[in-house]
Amino acid sequence: MASGSAMRKKADAKVIIMGDYAVGKTSLISRYIDGTFTTHSPTIGAAFFLKQWGPYNVAVWDTAGDERYTGLSSFYCRNAGAAILAFDLNTTTTYESLWARFLPLLESAKDDCLKVVVGTKSDVLDQDNREISIDEAIEFAREINNDIDISKLDGDPYFETSAKTGYNVAKVFDYMFQYCLPEAQKSDKLSDGSTINLSEGAQTRSRCGC
Repeated sequence: MASGSAMRKKADAKVIIMGDYAVGKTSLISRYIDGTFTTHSPTIGAAFFLKQWGPYNVAVWDTAGDERYTGLSSFYCRNAGAAILAFDLNTTTTYESLWARFLPLLESAKDDCLKVVVGTKSDVLDQDNREISIDEAIEFAREINNDIDISKLDGDPYFETSAKTGYNVAKVFDYMFQYCLPEAQKSDKLSDGSTINLSEGAQTRSRCGC
């Protein structure tokens, strides 16, 4: 039987998901990893998910949206190669929080961290009365990525999604992984020594308290 240390490997990439309380971050991840829609209790501190994408192992950190956990969120951003900045398409204040609260936390991420803006809950969006236009969100997504070359990626770093129906969820993660995994290989995996436990398979997950 393999020893515990032999079953631990470094992640090929680290992804962080951030956004206000109750925008559906955990449901988004669960839809992608498990293929199901489930409502979740609020994340405390951060939750860890492991995803195998082809031959690669990706560590996905789901951070709490509650303002009292802001300091912890900054810690989990360290050395992230890609980030999801999620907001509820039906609540303008959650969009405003992206640059007011969450974008500054990514200063501890990698310099070339890809920032993907994701609107959630598109299945209940009233298109006739939406307050945040697609063009506005795309412009914001381009602006916050102006220090990296996104011209080779498939489209702009903005997606509107529904964890309930699965709409665009896989596209968000594939878009990120196609960017950050080649970069991760160049840097010989994560530089902060982060490890993931593969003993329970490719889609294990564990929750970390505050």
